[in-house]
Amino acid sequence: MNDVTEPVSATLAERAKRALGKRNLVFIGLMGAGKSAIGRLTAQALGIPFIDSDHEIERVSRMTISDLFATYGEEEFRALEARVLKRLLRSGPRVVSTGGGAYINERSRRQIKKGGLTIWLNAELDVLWERVNKRDTRPLLKTENPKQTLENLMRARYPIYAEADLTVLSRDVKKEMMVEEVLAAIADYQKA
Repeated sequence: MNDVTEPVSATLAERAKRALGKRNLVFIGLMGAGKSAIGRLTAQALGIPFIDSDHEIERVSRMTISDLFATYGEEEFRALEARVLKRLLRSGPRVVSTGGGAYINERSRRQIKKGGLTIWLNAELDVLWERVNKRDTRPLLKTENPKQTLENLMRARYPIYAEADLTVLSRDVKKEMMVEEVLAAIADYQKA
C-alpha cells in the first residue's frame, strides 16, 4: 500500500451531487469533529462553494469568535450566528460548516433544517480532545477542567445533534476516507 492520497471517486461525487440537488450541505458537530476540514474537501469533491460560518461571523463582525464571546457573551454571539446562517443558507448548493453550538440554538437549528441537508460528524471524546487540546482558541473550553467541559458538552449536545439527517463517525483516518463516507451517506440518503 502506498502513501499517495487516493482521489475521491468521481462517480460517488456525482451521485452525491445529484442527491443533494440545490440544497446546501450543512456540517454540524462539536469542536474538533472535522466540520471545516471535511466540509472543505467535500465541497471540492462536489464542485460547489464552501463556507465556514465561524469565519463568516468573524469577517462581518471584524472580531474573533473568542473576542465576540468575551465582549458580548454567548447569547449575543448566538443571535449574530443565527443571522449569518440565515443569510448563508438562502441560496445553494454550497457546503456550510457551522460552529459547534449553532445547531443547539433552536432558531439556528430551524434555519439549518430548512436551508439544507444536515450531516453530523459524530466523534468520541478522546478523538475530540486530541484535536482541540493543542490550541486555546475555544472559548467554551477556557475552564478549570476543559476535558470535563468537553464531555459535558457532548452529553448535552449529542441528543440534539442526533436530529441531523445524516450521521458519519469522525475518527482518526485519512480525510479522504471521511469524505468518501460523507459522499456515500449523501448519495444513499432518502428523506423519509
